[in-house]
Amino acid sequence: MELHDVWFVLIAVLWTGYFFLEGFDFGVGILTKLLARDRPERRVLINTIGPVWDGNEVWLLTAGGATFAAFPEWYATLFSGFYLPLLLILVCLIVRGVAFEYRAKRPEETWQRNWETAIFWTSLLPAFLWGVAFGNIVRGVKIDQHFEYVGGVGDLLNPYALLGGLVTLTLFTFHGAVFTALKTMGDIRVRARKLARWVGLAAAGVALAFLLWTQADSGDGKSLVALIVAVAALVAALVANQLGREGWAFTLSGVTIVAAVAMLFLSLFPNVMPSTLNGDWSLTVTNASSSPYTLKIMTWLAAIATPLVLLYQGWTYWVFRKRIGTQHIAPDAAAGTTH
Repeated sequence: MELHDVWFVLIAVLWTGYFFLEGFDFGVGILTKLLARDRPERRVLINTIGPVWDGNEVWLLTAGGATFAAFPEWYATLFSGFYLPLLLILVCLIVRGVAFEYRAKRPEETWQRNWETAIFWTSLLPAFLWGVAFGNIVRGVKIDQHFEYVGGVGDLLNPYALLGGLVTLTLFTFHGAVFTALKTMGDIRVRARKLARWVGLAAAGVALAFLLWTQADSGDGKSLVALIVAVAALVAALVANQLGREGWAFTLSGVTIVAAVAMLFLSLFPNVMPSTLNGDWSLTVTNASSSPYTLKIMTWLAAIATPLVLLYQGWTYWVFRKRIGTQHIAPDAAAGTTH
């Protein structure tokens, strides 16, 4: 295996980790409107992700940086062609971070309600747009002989990509619901399980359609295995949720996301961005990669830094592993912090 193949795998792992972690993060943000009934319950939901949401986004930064360094042609074409949707995602992530931090700075209900609304929309929009973006990456876009995107924003809003957006939106919401059931107690925990059942069924329908479409269009034997694992894990997660086995439900919903993302990258390889105009104009791991020397240096740096990041993030989740409920929210919690 060449180094550019290794880095394709590593970037796939980074995106997989990002969607696994930020998936339930986005899902909880969406649930602040779908599940929470009052301010203390919204506070409970926000507190379940308060200590970890910013750490989850490290995976996105690392994935983007690794793509820039290992596959500069891929990075250039992706970020220029998908400029508007990626800019919208970036704005959402910035506003979302500000909302988490500023929501509790003042006790007025209007102030907090406005920031909570911002958390909802800046969780929902990226959850949908990431699916649209990756749907287009796998399906292919209009790339010319100079490896430049020559389509428009409207070309990105095709049925396959929009279905991909629905998949990530529903899967992340389901992932967030089972995470909420795992991390809370009392009535909100029970309602999270009930909501997870219905959202999970919706996710199963759109995910099955999207993955079958992907398999039929560009899949092979390896991607078929990933498809089967994703579907089986999602069904098992629904069963575990119904039985009240929240730990298993969350683990299996995570396996669903991991397998689904793996299937997309397996279907994509050896391309990194297929061209719908001419197959010879597609970006591949070979023509889009950096020099072997650059990849070698990056490999040594990754071997040193990655274990440290994993240890630190694992420690963070261990420290904040306990359940919380409305009984842990003080009467004046609206004026408290999000951490």
